[in-house]
Amino acid sequence: MESGAELDLAGVDEALELALKNFKESVVAWSDAELGRTRPAVKTVRQRSWQLAAGWALSVALVVGSVSGGVFDHHRRVEMAKAAAAAQAARQQAVAERQAREDDQDLLAKVDSDVSKEVPSAMEPLAQLMAEDDSR
Repeated sequence: MESGAELDLAGVDEALELALKNFKESVVAWSDAELGRTRPAVKTVRQRSWQLAAGWALSVALVVGSVSGGVFDHHRRVEMAKAAAAAQAARQQAVAERQAREDDQDLLAKVDSDVSKEVPSAMEPLAQLMAEDDSR
């Protein structure tokens, strides 16, 4: 009985070995066929189009950033110029107001001295003669 079982196992071993050998040959043949097969360019085009789109997006972002930076800098300079002009105008107005106050004070002092005189300027020589007559 053992010899019959051994024959069956030997036949199974040979059949298994033959099946594995055929499987290996078919895998090798399939691998060689796949390596030699030309591949479609769709995948490459998609990858290149994605890279192209990414390149355009980055370049647009760079241009927008540069332009917005320039616009912001120009706006800042215009605002600084307006602020400087307003400060200069305020200084000039303060100087003009101070000059007007000084002129008003000078005019009030002149009016005060003119009002405080006993006689008008044109009559001062006569007033001096009168003052000399009073002292005699």
